[in-house]
Amino acid sequence: MWYFTWALGVVLACSLGIINAIWLEFEGYEGEEGNE
Repeated sequence: MWYFTWALGVVLACSLGIINAIWLEFEGYEGEEGNE
């Protein structure tokens, strides 16, 4: 059953990466003058 834990970790890591990218896209990057 180790593969279940491994798959769960991969899905969690991908989800965090996607959420972080979306959040940065809406929040704006550090030092950015403004959003278009």
